[in-house]
Amino acid sequence: MWISVYLLGGLLIAEWGVGLWSKSLSLQADAGHILSDVTALVISLLATVLTQKPAKGKATFGNQRLEVLAALINGFSLIAIASFITWEAIERWQNPEPILGLPMLAIAVFGFGVNLLSIKLLHPHTHNDLNLQGAFLHVIADTISSLGVIIAALVVHIWHWWWADAAISFVVAVIIGLSALPIVKESLNIFLEYAPASIDPVEVDISIKSFPQVLQVEKLHIWKLSSNSVMLCAKITVECETIHERDRLQRKLQSHLQNNFGITDVTLQLTSYKAMPEIAIHPLLNQNLALMLSAEKTCSNP
Repeated sequence: MWISVYLLGGLLIAEWGVGLWSKSLSLQADAGHILSDVTALVISLLATVLTQKPAKGKATFGNQRLEVLAALINGFSLIAIASFITWEAIERWQNPEPILGLPMLAIAVFGFGVNLLSIKLLHPHTHNDLNLQGAFLHVIADTISSLGVIIAALVVHIWHWWWADAAISFVVAVIIGLSALPIVKESLNIFLEYAPASIDPVEVDISIKSFPQVLQVEKLHIWKLSSNSVMLCAKITVECETIHERDRLQRKLQSHLQNNFGITDVTLQLTSYKAMPEIAIHPLLNQNLALMLSAEKTCSNP
């Protein structure tokens, strides 16, 4: 990630300078997108470091939600950039300006190569990490943007179609905006503590009730703490004769939920529908109570 930050930082300076010189809106737009890439990667690095700190004090869950917050910031920044590029593209479409095609083409090809290298560096680390997926989407969108700039540069240089620069910028903005929507949706779902899209709470409820000893399931809650941490808690009424039998059932339920639904943290409160005899739980209390009742009977019948 640090290597990608350095590479994209250098590309940002080059594209912004050449974009101003050649008067290419698509190149300047791509430079603005690279700025968001660098910002996204720095945020992701910071979030990655903080989420690795152990839980302590009031942070009983640790800092895992910072990963989701970073992904949400990255998603909204992509939408903001797409909106800005769209506005600029409309303005340039109405008032096209002459553009230097060759400098625009050269820096776009260079930028495309840098983005491909960044994709190769980041891709192996994006699995099951919403934070890194957000940063990776930034780089993917920027690679598409660079490809669009290359096409626009060729059209401008060969046919002198100045409007192609604005048209490509608009297409790139749409692609950037659409790529941000899934990451924003997933981040908001986690913050709102919705059940993951891959898990149906009704199906989980039915699955728990499929155990013969389970009579009722209440207060079933399923939510994601981070992109790879799924939590479940529930209150379950069971038919168990002994505490040991109830403990065995609890272990079976936890293993079943983890293996079949990918739930990483399961908290179950098991309650027997038959109350245990008091003498089995508090024999001394029952003995004292019996003596008190006997004494009261004796006093009432002298």
